[in-house]
Amino acid sequence: MTRLQNAPAAAALAAAALASSAHAAVPLETCNDPGFQQVLHASSTTLDARAVWLDRRLLTWPGAEADGSFRLYHSGKASIVAKPGMKIEGADGSLLLEATEAELPVRFKYVAAGPLLSVRASDLPRMPALHRGQLVLVQEGPDGTVRAATRVQVAGALDDLYAAAGSIPDLGATPKKGRTAFRLWAPTARTAAVCTYDSASGKARAVHAMTFDGRTGAWEAAVPRDLSGGYYRYAVDVAVDGMGLVRNLVTDPYSVSLNTDSKRSYIADLGAAHLKPKGWDATRAPDTVKAQTDMVIYELHVRDFSINDPSVPLEKRGKYTAFGEMHSNGMRHLKALAKAGMTDIHLLPVYDLGSVPEKDCAVPQPAGAPDSENQQALIRKTAHEDCFNWGYDPYHYNAPEGSYASDPSDGARRILEFRQMVMDLHRAGLRVGLDVVYNHTFIAGQNEKSVLDRVVPGYYHRLDAAGAIERSTCCDNTATENRMMARLMIDSSVLWTRHYKIDSFRFDLMGHQPRAAMERLQQRVNAAAGRHVQLIGEGWNFGEVANGARFVQASQLSLNGSGIGSFSDRARDAVRGGGAGDAGEAMVRRQGYINGLVYDPNALGGGHQEVDLLRAADMVRVGLAGSVRPYAFPTFDGRKRRLEDIAYGDQPAGFASQPGEVVNYVENHDNQTLYDINVLKLPVATSSAERARVQVLGMAINAFSQGVAYFHAGIDTLRSKSLDKNSFNSGDWFNRIDWTYQDNYFGTGLPQQDDNGKDWPLLKPYLANAALKPAPADIAFARDAFRDLLKIRASSTLLRLRTTDDIVRRLRFFNTGPQQQATVLAGWIDGKGYAGANFAGLAYLVNVDKVARTVGDAALRGKRLRLHPVHAAPGAADARAQEARFDSASGSFTLPPRTAVVFVAD
Repeated sequence: MTRLQNAPAAAALAAAALASSAHAAVPLETCNDPGFQQVLHASSTTLDARAVWLDRRLLTWPGAEADGSFRLYHSGKASIVAKPGMKIEGADGSLLLEATEAELPVRFKYVAAGPLLSVRASDLPRMPALHRGQLVLVQEGPDGTVRAATRVQVAGALDDLYAAAGSIPDLGATPKKGRTAFRLWAPTARTAAVCTYDSASGKARAVHAMTFDGRTGAWEAAVPRDLSGGYYRYAVDVAVDGMGLVRNLVTDPYSVSLNTDSKRSYIADLGAAHLKPKGWDATRAPDTVKAQTDMVIYELHVRDFSINDPSVPLEKRGKYTAFGEMHSNGMRHLKALAKAGMTDIHLLPVYDLGSVPEKDCAVPQPAGAPDSENQQALIRKTAHEDCFNWGYDPYHYNAPEGSYASDPSDGARRILEFRQMVMDLHRAGLRVGLDVVYNHTFIAGQNEKSVLDRVVPGYYHRLDAAGAIERSTCCDNTATENRMMARLMIDSSVLWTRHYKIDSFRFDLMGHQPRAAMERLQQRVNAAAGRHVQLIGEGWNFGEVANGARFVQASQLSLNGSGIGSFSDRARDAVRGGGAGDAGEAMVRRQGYINGLVYDPNALGGGHQEVDLLRAADMVRVGLAGSVRPYAFPTFDGRKRRLEDIAYGDQPAGFASQPGEVVNYVENHDNQTLYDINVLKLPVATSSAERARVQVLGMAINAFSQGVAYFHAGIDTLRSKSLDKNSFNSGDWFNRIDWTYQDNYFGTGLPQQDDNGKDWPLLKPYLANAALKPAPADIAFARDAFRDLLKIRASSTLLRLRTTDDIVRRLRFFNTGPQQQATVLAGWIDGKGYAGANFAGLAYLVNVDKVARTVGDAALRGKRLRLHPVHAAPGAADARAQEARFDSASGSFTLPPRTAVVFVAD
């Protein structure tokens, strides 16, 4: 027989060796070690990982010279020392690699040119075992000395060798009657064991050896008892660059709950009756969303919601349980929004966070003048130990965050209380969505709060050319193009859908994920729910994956046709003025459509031309039309253009195939609130009442736009963060909401200097100006006007058109082109024969100017139009809207200043 024919027999021998190759039995005392890591065999050698595995056989070394010989050295103890000019030390052996002319797989198209090398066929059966130790690729001279050495990025090999890993059932702990199974995917581990504990803090009851499945790369153990209610963690021996062979005591990447501060994973069957609050199986989300465009979302942080609400019992403030206080100020607010037409609450991250202590977190009590530095100085002292963070710092993706639970030490409590929160929101008439962050982890490497990298070092994160983790997302980027990271993202989303009845998801920095992975996720969550689950996300195109550098992204321009919604910055920037990255005087100078561009310049805003206002008006119309590619209207230069032919920087303004693929917003947790950006951009002399009206204009544009409507909690109460543009770690103080509507918290101190950069020196005079703070009457006006806008949107599907064809056929802008009155937006939507229209037609108009304006539409001459019933009703929020007039003979509308109004035809 040839060597190739012998390969299966060799593979079987290698698999047998893997199954019995335990480094050493794990003693019980290891499970009780207060640390998180033990060094079994030390090594200080550190190497970049400049070579890349392409599959189980092929690897390439970008930039390396092609001459010399290439050997792959291996060591079970991770003791290889590779010094240039010296021979390799500490290796168990080596494999001679062969040069080959094969092409790079498409997956690795981003990898630079270099020698392409192949493992010999006879050595292939050894590779699974060798991947469970240290591997160093060496380019040798004729005398066998090292010319260059590198580690090899491992994902390509592991995904090929363990393609069957996608079918591993029940990763994590699975308790059943009389048995508990544990499965951990750790194909590079030398050994693995599971430590079990009866309680959250007691000593280990037992340590169980795990066996390795050479087909899937998973380690498995079965205990002949139902361990539900207990805790566990794994002892995993892995080779770590610069450390040697280490034993990591690590929680489970698939943990469904944990004890305080995530020291131990909790064992639970999420289908068990004792983990379900009364009525859980019967609870259903309100049937308010028939199509994705029906979604009207309120983005809310669990702690923000109640921490400042005196009507909530003290022990429930900032907790999941606050949502059960149906008569609290906050819940009355949410119920009023639901009654008006809000459909969804989207919670900022509620998975297990890495940045918030779950016990004895700090609660600073700032005080000081409106423009004082005292508040932020105090908050900064405890910023990493206080109770607040937005939560974009994933620790365990599948477990509810413990700091929001009444008792974080009890793994069951957070499950029960999270589910009860979902039920409480359903009772209030609201569906529940989650903000999820699969694009990065809180930390990586061998840090205690790194989970993935301590189980399979170097696999779960996206690496640069030197093998360092990419950090374009601000943190350690995950590689969802790798099989098991994509699986973790998908499995996690399915878990939240199936076990917590989540209706929709908002994906943070979704453009860093492959479209293909997101489409698989869509299929899986739909199957789990038995219905369509709405997916939206940030489709920004940047970083190492930009422009499809590594894969087809789930980004704005690449998602068309997928049905997945992407946030639109087109109208957002035009409405607010400038872009998200603006800073300093340039930020103040770049006014937006609603806050004075050209028609009401601030002290720095001079120099803009009329054409700037015309362009901004057209970009707002792009948003009103749902940013769908084929829709066309006459633009400021007199040409009728499709939205995909209108430029937004170097991109097309129209990017969506269907309106459900666009998410419209003018404010969210990122950047300044709309009120704060208007403080900076409106002329300082603008009255507080007029500032409230400008806020309503922004909310109205969003409410009238085709697509998904997305609003930040507190936009309707003029929420201010005292000009903080990045309040992720600014404590409760700068993130407060007042559900009594007496204060918006403008002028409560200078925000943190480091996160406000060039803006910071400009902020003090604004914060010191008491005239910029709204009165309770201003807050009440914005609150009630917003509810009227929600009622108007809910009253007709014409503001929620289902398809692009509907938009093209039914929506018509008037007052467009070079002769337009640029401060007025005007649209007519034909309602004849449209299901749920409730009107024969609908006209919306927004006058952002400080003076009344009149615009006309010849096509509306002779029609009988009346104010929308919400505007005309007694007690309508905006009395000024009732002054708007339509003249049927001329087809013209007269609009009061700074007013948004809707007319309907019967």
